[in-house]
Amino acid sequence: MKSTLIILTTFLLSVNTLLAQQRQRVIAECTVEFAVNTDDVKGIDNATLETFKSTSKTLYIKGYQSRVNFNSTSFSQSVIYNKRTGDAVILREIGGNKFLTKLDSLAWKKSNSRFENAQLTLLNETKIILGYECKKAILMLADSVSLNLYYTPGFIPSVSEFEFQFKNVPGFVLEYESQDKSGAKIKYFATKINLNPVSSSKFDIPTSGYRILNN
Repeated sequence: MKSTLIILTTFLLSVNTLLAQQRQRVIAECTVEFAVNTDDVKGIDNATLETFKSTSKTLYIKGYQSRVNFNSTSFSQSVIYNKRTGDAVILREIGGNKFLTKLDSLAWKKSNSRFENAQLTLLNETKIILGYECKKAILMLADSVSLNLYYTPGFIPSVSEFEFQFKNVPGFVLEYESQDKSGAKIKYFATKINLNPVSSSKFDIPTSGYRILNN
């Protein structure tokens, strides 16, 4: 009888897991706009703080590709990532000068080595972001820095690695903390989600006009 109950319990857990996975919608095309919250930022100078206030972030996802644009008054940066190959291209524009850096899969992982072996703790705390119920999680990095994030488990991006540290989050991250070089934590939060198709041209790699930098 006991063994039968164990088998039945295992079966029900498997069914529940399968149903949960089926309910979780995969988003293969979307545009998400993020803003920066600097209200609680401490430890950085006023000029840097003003730069963060003017910074916006836009995420584009199309199939196996993602592009993240950062724009501020002093610089712009785009990171184009290909999930199939694991390669990435970083485009930067500073003061009218344009730079392009290509990273193969190994170089991409090395550039994100800080997030390797990070421990993700899922919590029951929730909040509503853009009408979606989101759950809180804490990402503990190897250097003991902890970063908070909120994700909606109702759907998941087809490219979860649009931010390397999110690759194991079981949902779509709509709010998160990032830490700059000074140690200050910056909070990004989604302000708009558009599920319309994304133009393939967003993921084109420029062939001219950029200075090639080695990684």
